[in-house]
Amino acid sequence: MSCSSCSLSSCVQLVPVFKGLRDVEVALIEGITESKYYRKGSLVCVEGEPSDSLFVLHSGMIKLTQSSRDGKEHILRFLFPGDYCGQFSMLKNTESYVNAEMLEEGTVCCLHREQFLPLLAGNATLAYNFLLSMNELLQYAEDWAGAMHMLEVEQRLAKILMYFYSKDAVVQAHGGYSMKILLPASKKEIAAMIGTTAETLSRKLNQFAKWKWITIRRRVIEILDLDALIRMSEIRTSSKYSRQAK
Repeated sequence: MSCSSCSLSSCVQLVPVFKGLRDVEVALIEGITESKYYRKGSLVCVEGEPSDSLFVLHSGMIKLTQSSRDGKEHILRFLFPGDYCGQFSMLKNTESYVNAEMLEEGTVCCLHREQFLPLLAGNATLAYNFLLSMNELLQYAEDWAGAMHMLEVEQRLAKILMYFYSKDAVVQAHGGYSMKILLPASKKEIAAMIGTTAETLSRKLNQFAKWKWITIRRRVIEILDLDALIRMSEIRTSSKYSRQAK
């Protein structure tokens, strides 16, 4: 599935993989970037269909899923602005292995294989950034696979809350930090991602609230004790989390 172009601004400068490029190199990327607006619920790419592009989310939110033979949907991860998908199909010139569904309306930028790969091959900085970004995705997948086998439910819950926080935290200063995250899917879907039931998820969230780590209001979770969630999730404290926790 390919993108069709439209008169929307490029998202190149917002994407981490393109950071560090010179202006002339950014201009080259922008020259081959096409943008398309998608409504909520529409599919950017479809599992099993040919896909020749790298899809970079500019605005909105995307849910990546795979379908089992009996038709059940499995959520792989969520894409937030600056995230991308389609890299494996683009590099190997094969069908998409995921469905990419827009959870919110937004804009997706596309870089086609026949134009992007020559740029990648001829630019060491771009190739290195892309390699680092791919490595981060693989590390995330391996880390989560290990968590599913080694961590308890409450640890996995803390881990996914920290992931959502790192991607989509809303920080507001009212005599301090107010850190809120919006769960991007239903409790049933979030529960499936961490290998539990919706009932257990609700019970663990309520336990976190009882410990005064979070407050819950429908799908909005406010983090009250960031350090406690970091310890529970067994994440090595990053500078980003440390700054927010101060």
